[in-house]
Amino acid sequence: MADRIVSVQAQQIIDCKCRPAVEVEIRTESGAIGRGAAPTGTSVGMHEAFVLRDGDAATYGGLSVHKAVDAVARLIGPAITGLDVNDQRAVDQRMIELDGTPDKRVLGGNSIYSTSIAVFRAAADARRIPLYKHIAGGPIRTVPVPCFNVVNGGHYGEYTQSFNEFLIVPYGTDSIDQSIEMAISVFHKLNEVLTEHVGTRPRVASSYGYAAPSDDPELVLGLMQRAIERAGYSGRVAFALDCASSEFYDKATGTYLLKGERVTTAALIAYARRLTEKFDLVFIEDLLDENDWQGYQDAHREITRTLILGDDLTVTRLEFLKKAFDTKAVDGFVLKPNQVGTITEALDAYQFARQHGMVAVPSGRSGGVVDDVVMDLSVGLQVPFQKNGAPRSGERIEKLNFLMRANARSEGCHLYDITHLLRF
Repeated sequence: MADRIVSVQAQQIIDCKCRPAVEVEIRTESGAIGRGAAPTGTSVGMHEAFVLRDGDAATYGGLSVHKAVDAVARLIGPAITGLDVNDQRAVDQRMIELDGTPDKRVLGGNSIYSTSIAVFRAAADARRIPLYKHIAGGPIRTVPVPCFNVVNGGHYGEYTQSFNEFLIVPYGTDSIDQSIEMAISVFHKLNEVLTEHVGTRPRVASSYGYAAPSDDPELVLGLMQRAIERAGYSGRVAFALDCASSEFYDKATGTYLLKGERVTTAALIAYARRLTEKFDLVFIEDLLDENDWQGYQDAHREITRTLILGDDLTVTRLEFLKKAFDTKAVDGFVLKPNQVGTITEALDAYQFARQHGMVAVPSGRSGGVVDDVVMDLSVGLQVPFQKNGAPRSGERIEKLNFLMRANARSEGCHLYDITHLLRF
C-alpha cells in the first residue's frame, strides 16, 4: 500500500568535526518520519558527488550549506512530495533527473543524499521496524567484523606519513562483543607502545586515532603488532591499510610519496607486496591514484596475500565498478553511499559486486554523524566486514554500540566468519 510523502524539511547541522552538514526530515501520510544527513570525507575522490557549500568565508570558513538546504526546500521537496516513500528508486530517480548533472552539482550531492536517506528511513519507520531489518528483508544472521583505524597518517612537522589509515581487524572470535573488546584492548596497549617508542604520550590525530610516529609504514605496523602481542591476541587480530595514495600522487612525475621520497608505481606496488609478506593484512585500500587503472591491474596481479580494494577508484559508482571488474583491477570496493549520492545507486553498485564475487566494505566518513545509515547497510546487507574509526569519539562509539544492539536483538546472530576471505 502506498504511503505518500507529505512533508520535506531541511536545515543545517554540524558533523563530528563541527563542519556544517545538511539534514533532511521526511514525513508521510501514515505519520512515518525519516531523517537523514550526509557525512563528508577528508580524503575525497575527484569523481565523488559534489558537496554544495556556500563559499562565504564569513560563516564556517565558507563551509556552510544554506544553499543546499535551500535546494531541498525550493526544488527537491516539491518534486518528491506525493511520491510513495516505499518506492526508493522512483524518489531517487526524480532527484537525479531534477539535478541533471553526472556529479549532482546543481542541487548538491549532499542535498540529494540527505533526502535519499530520509526517505529510506521513513519507509522503515512506516513498517515500524529498524532500517537494517527493512534492508535485510528478514532476520539477520551475522554482523560484520569491525575494522578500526587506530593510527592516522598525515603531515606531522618534520615528517609525513603518506599512508592514511592503519587499521586493526579483530576477527578471531564469533562474538561481536568480544571483537570490540579485543580492539579496545589493543588500542589501549598501542598507547603504551607508542609512548615507549616516542617518549611522550602519542598525539590524537584528526581522525581520532593516534598520530603516526614515523613516515615508515613498516615501523608503524611493527608497533601495532607489538600492541596485539601485549594484549594477548596474536593470530586473532589482523591488519588493513587505507593508503589514500591520490593525496600524495604527483601527476607531473607519476610518482608517490613514500618515506620522504618520490617512488614509481612499480616501486610502491613492490613495497606493499613486501608488507603483505611480513604482516597479516586483510585488505589494502586505495594503494594507487584514483586514475591509475593500469597500476591497479598490476597490483592486483602481483599482490596475492591480501585483498585489493578500490575507494577513490570506484567511488561506489556502478560504471566504475563494472570497469574494475572487467579489467581485474580490484577484489572489491569500499561502499560509501554519499560518494554516488543516492541509496538506490549505492545499492545497485553493491548488488553488482555481490553478483560478481567482489567484496563490499561499507565505511563511514571522517566527518561522520550519529545514526549513520552506513551502519544499517552494514548489518542489513550482512557484509563480512566494515570500516570504523578509532574507538574514540561519540559517533564512532555509537557505531560499535549499534552492532552490539543489532546482534543482541537478533536470535542466533553472530560475528561474520571472514576466514574464507583471508589470503594470509
